[in-house]
Amino acid sequence: MSTAAFEVLAASRDVLNVTVAFIGGLVIAGALVWAVRLGIRVMEREPHRPTAEEQTRLPDTGAVHEVREVREPDEVPAATDGRRLMPYELHPAQSRRGDDQHRRRWRPGSSGSFGSGGFRL
Repeated sequence: MSTAAFEVLAASRDVLNVTVAFIGGLVIAGALVWAVRLGIRVMEREPHRPTAEEQTRLPDTGAVHEVREVREPDEVPAATDGRRLMPYELHPAQSRRGDDQHRRRWRPGSSGSFGSGGFRL
């Protein structure tokens, strides 16, 4: 083959590559336009956003605050007469309010790491 024939083949491959790339770009752009239109249609079907008048308000008594209390584990009652305990015989909560409501604090001068015995009762 001559040099002129190679130039014609090379040019035709470049045109083919450019054409395929252009068509691929059109497909991707079309897919993006379709996705945006689909998203707009989905957003139009959603309920409207609440206005300022529809927003929730604080109760008249003010904000609700958290309650801190010391909890103790609730022991499972022992079964009597060698029979099994039924679910209705157990308490609904796994812990109960403790009698002593003073929080346990670290002893001064202790590191407070695990096993150091740094708690004081």
